[in-house]
Amino acid sequence: MTLKAATSLPDARAFLTDAPVMAKRRVTEAGTSKESGQPRVAIVHYWLVSMRGGEKVLEELCRMFPQADIFTLVCNRDRISDFLKTRNIRTSFLQKIPGAQRHYTKMLPLMPFALEQFDLQDYDLVLSSESGPAKGIITRADALHVCYCHSPMRYIWDQFHVYRHGLPWVGRALMSITAPMLRAWDVTTSSRVDVFVANSEYVASRIRRFYDRDSVVIHPPVATEDFAVGKGKGEFYLYAGQLTTYKRPDIAVRACTEAGRKLVVIGEGEQLPYLKSIAGPTVKFLGHQPFNVLRDHLSRCRALLFPGTEDFGILPVEAMASGRPVLAFDAGGARETVSAPQVGFRFAEQTTEALLETMAAFEEVEDDIDPHAIRAHSLKFSSAVFRDRLSGLIEQQLSSHADGSAGVFRRRPG
Repeated sequence: MTLKAATSLPDARAFLTDAPVMAKRRVTEAGTSKESGQPRVAIVHYWLVSMRGGEKVLEELCRMFPQADIFTLVCNRDRISDFLKTRNIRTSFLQKIPGAQRHYTKMLPLMPFALEQFDLQDYDLVLSSESGPAKGIITRADALHVCYCHSPMRYIWDQFHVYRHGLPWVGRALMSITAPMLRAWDVTTSSRVDVFVANSEYVASRIRRFYDRDSVVIHPPVATEDFAVGKGKGEFYLYAGQLTTYKRPDIAVRACTEAGRKLVVIGEGEQLPYLKSIAGPTVKFLGHQPFNVLRDHLSRCRALLFPGTEDFGILPVEAMASGRPVLAFDAGGARETVSAPQVGFRFAEQTTEALLETMAAFEEVEDDIDPHAIRAHSLKFSSAVFRDRLSGLIEQQLSSHADGSAGVFRRRPG
């Protein structure tokens, strides 16, 4: 049997050195990658069924790495941006299950299996976007895995009982059985990450608590350029976001009802019927609204009311980019964004009474607040700042990884 030569004469000279021999196809691919100076990149996002804060981060990652492929558990192309629709999006086997795009959260026990089916062996750099499970993918041994963590999974950790109580008895029983296994998997897969990036100091503390890992804090990108300072004095208070229990929209509705202040509520969720039942005539519900309507209301409100606890909270920064102050509960990311008296107030207790007192304090100084100073503060969280900081970190880690000295942010000693 005669073997046909698979290499040209220059390629054959590799036998005279210690260089490895590759098939011509692989040599060509490697040559193209080396010449471009760019690693092959995969971005893993938990699910793509709406456009919220995590998806805004995903868009920025795609702008930073325009040739990256996106891997996600399920995708509803009707609910994502036109920009993301142009990307190469690959879904898991969960996508084929009828109703997956609506009932994906009920498939949580299957998600570890789905994630580990993604074949990422061709990728040099893997960026996982973690809020639901995403970091549990399996990468090549010499690839660099950077996890941008919006939050460790709330529903199996610190918000477990809140989510569990909101389920029917069958769901509560299933969650009680599967949650311990999911927690074990979640902790184990944290070792698959080379570098954790937290979206706030609050999330960094939760990463330390649940995964025993250090992280770099890089605040998520806010498209501050999409907002402008509104004209004149605000006309109403504003609440915007999901109408769900942990965000506590009831505090905003009760406070404005009791004080007789105008409140506009933008958003939808399971609490809407209850909120309408406790609202007075000064409260107006607009339901889900497109971005241009939200932007208009942000520019015209007296202040944004933010009574929930968020890992970061992009909406308060968008309000500040519109020159409007924020009255926020003193917890989570609000401590890092509503961080100066000239941009808003934080109230210490998550109660209607505390918000009423804060509204009264705000109204005493409302005429003295400078909208342009508020907007200037918001620019600390711009998309440009995010790209500069994250790209710098990734370049540093790629260099360290190539030198064999990566792993600075792995398990803490002691």
